Amino acid sequence: MASLGFFCPTNSLLFSRSSVVNHRRDLQTRFIVSSSTSSSELVTQSAVSGSTERPRTSLGLKNLTEIFWVDVHCAEGRPLNVGLQEPVTVGCSRLEKVENVAVRVELSNGCVGWGEVSVVPWVNWNQATALEEVRKACEFLSQGPPVTLNLVLHQISEMFPGSEFASVRAGLEMALVDAVANSIDVPLWRLFGGVSDSLSTAATIPTTSSAKAFDLAAKYCKLGFKTLEIKLGRNVNADIEVLQAVRAAHPHCLFILDANEGCTSKEAIEVLHKLNEKGVIPTVFEQPVHRDDWRGLCDVSNVARHKYGVSVAADESCRDLMDIQKLMEENLVDVINIKLSKFGVLGILEIVEMVKKSGLELMIDSVAQTRLATGVAGHLAAGLGCFRYVQFIIRRSRCGRL
Repeated sequence: MASLGFFCPTNSLLFSRSSVVNHRRDLQTRFIVSSSTSSSELVTQSAVSGSTERPRTSLGLKNLTEIFWVDVHCAEGRPLNVGLQEPVTVGCSRLEKVENVAVRVELSNGCVGWGEVSVVPWVNWNQATALEEVRKACEFLSQGPPVTLNLVLHQISEMFPGSEFASVRAGLEMALVDAVANSIDVPLWRLFGGVSDSLSTAATIPTTSSAKAFDLAAKYCKLGFKTLEIKLGRNVNADIEVLQAVRAAHPHCLFILDANEGCTSKEAIEVLHKLNEKGVIPTVFEQPVHRDDWRGLCDVSNVARHKYGVSVAADESCRDLMDIQKLMEENLVDVINIKLSKFGVLGILEIVEMVKKSGLELMIDSVAQTRLATGVAGHLAAGLGCFRYVQFIIRRSRCGRL
């Protein structure tokens, strides 16, 4: 693979028959990042005309796991280093580069699958640790006998249980599922449910000046984005100016306001009050308080819902299945934000079923990853068709080679 940049959000992503970005069978989503533009500039294709909704295909991943036998010829992990032209805020951390691991799995039939292990800020290990864990898993896969996809995925889950190495588990699952999808020549979006081959996403406006925010919002308006995610800074008055500038440039857009755990419950409620006074109330208020402040999250949600009609989303508070169960059972939020790097492919499928029964809404976004992992997340969201909010961050890399 010559180079990888961050997967770009666009008002509508269209998926071709291929499965995931790789040498021979690229995920040819019909958009590009222009190498001659700045990191925030996009070249995008308009949304398809007419409905892209379609009946769910009878060929699903669950059925395939029980009937497809996986015979791994070779597997390996490779460093995937990407320097960012602009920093990315992840929770309370600020990233200026990404040092991940690409996973390559080749089956005995010659089909190749790719996955990505995201080395995210909240884990206590680095790229070197990830490479070693992937090496051990790849050795296991290469030396093992042919088994069903269901069994090999179960074996990977046993090797990396829980949340500590969830991102490693996710990368291996991606590569295996992609290799299988390539073997039967079925795109991932169809394998994941086949609801749609396109995806509408939000665009992100980082913490910046009101003038820069105005320019970005105007650009995204022209590109057809209808929802903008805006990062909350430390100065409420400055944030209000940014929101007002965005509203002036894009009068009909919806706001997702992401606090990244930056407020106390009292501060978060005050933010909503001030925003309401200025007429720039968000549609969603994401992670207003610290991830462990369950009482504060409940207090903000109650005020946001009943006084301002704003949905509150949990992001950093969603660390494992127990967290998600607590959020649902205690009615702490209205929206659950899930990430591929936190839960893996199988974990997300399980969470989707849990959340759908609860009546809460779902959000999916990318974090500290290249277009390789975000491509899988895009296929997953489009194929399932149940995510109300989709956020894939715009970032173009300076370099990054496999």
